[in-house]
Amino acid sequence: MSAFNKFKTSVPVAWSPNLYITLVRGIPGTRRLHRRTLEALRLRKCNRTVMRWNTPTVRGMLQQVKRLVVVETEEMFKARKANEAEHRALRPPIVISHIPASATNSSKQP
Repeated sequence: MSAFNKFKTSVPVAWSPNLYITLVRGIPGTRRLHRRTLEALRLRKCNRTVMRWNTPTVRGMLQQVKRLVVVETEEMFKARKANEAEHRALRPPIVISHIPASATNSSKQP
């Protein structure tokens, strides 16, 4: 079992009221039943996330397409989004003076 699959199986999804489902693998080349399941989950493009209620029906659909999707709880989703927003946050600009130091010293002396 790969490390990614171990991570997916260790995610506690039973207690979260909402599940955030992200399609991480492409639809072309998959079975027709899997394509229909993804269509029912409203997943049409890669790296798109949808929120669904945590019901036995949805969990059964996710079990069917578990190799194509990543499931996150609400807390995990919010933490990931906050981390991405922090990464994209504006930082103060770096100011570089291109005037040589000798020119600034000579201009100050009368």
